[in-house]
Amino acid sequence: MASEAELRLRERLSKLRSLPLLGGARLSGELERLQRQLDRMTAEPTDEEIWRSVELARHADRPYTLDYVARLLDDWFELHGDRGRADDGAMVTGLGKLDGRTVVLVGQQKGRDIQERTKRQFGMPYPEGYRKAMRAMELADRHGFPVISLVDTPGAYPGVAAEQHGQGGMIAQSQALMARLRVPTVACVIGEGGSGGAIAIALADRVLMQENAIYSVISPEGCAAILWRDASQAKKAAAAFKPDAAHCLELGVIDGIVPEPEPAAHADVDEAARLLGESLRDALDELDSFSGDELRRRRRAKFRSLGIFA
Repeated sequence: MASEAELRLRERLSKLRSLPLLGGARLSGELERLQRQLDRMTAEPTDEEIWRSVELARHADRPYTLDYVARLLDDWFELHGDRGRADDGAMVTGLGKLDGRTVVLVGQQKGRDIQERTKRQFGMPYPEGYRKAMRAMELADRHGFPVISLVDTPGAYPGVAAEQHGQGGMIAQSQALMARLRVPTVACVIGEGGSGGAIAIALADRVLMQENAIYSVISPEGCAAILWRDASQAKKAAAAFKPDAAHCLELGVIDGIVPEPEPAAHADVDEAARLLGESLRDALDELDSFSGDELRRRRRAKFRSLGIFA
């Protein structure tokens, strides 16, 4: 598991790499120095270590969205339904106070036992779930409340009914709405961040990941089934595309890593919530100085730059 010093160093490296060169100044020397320091601190994670992140992200006792809501938000009031078709159990939305600041929270929720997992669709929302999230985000934009989203899903629900209800289009609409918001937005991957089901509520000003979370365009099993026609090669696939937090930070997919208690968040949920709360508060405080128009401009520029390498 990465130390806090290593996480800070990786975050600093990521920020330096994203800076433009100003007035002829060259950052290459500083980047090389930090990279050498990081190389000395830790070797490249082994396949086993990367797979361990996948296992911890999926751990049955890992805290879910409502576990953090209970520990971080006061005066929590949950919103239900999409005002059209149904109330999707996989998506949680509501209002609460984070240290006295009213926020709107959206997040995916898995289940602890088979009954709750069925009710929550194993954390995989239907289009109705994304419509519910959009309704909450529009409410936040109307009243000037920051938006916090907690991502924890293997992906959007893949069933025939979900496709008939417009799953792909609803994911796209959710992203478009988040790009237009004029309020601060902070997303954190707290477990699995799977494909479009995750990015639908993660197009935020600041995107964080807990230390043992994963974030990827496809599950390791799905990738293995496509590449090798054998889902049992999931560990090999995970080692290839590296969905762990440290590598996501290096790629610039996320903006920061939230530390977890040893050995992982499920071992001490209260401490995990405290660390998450600190990171969310710091991110919101950082965004307070920007106007709505500036937030929207910077957010759009940030996501348009992803995947562009010179």
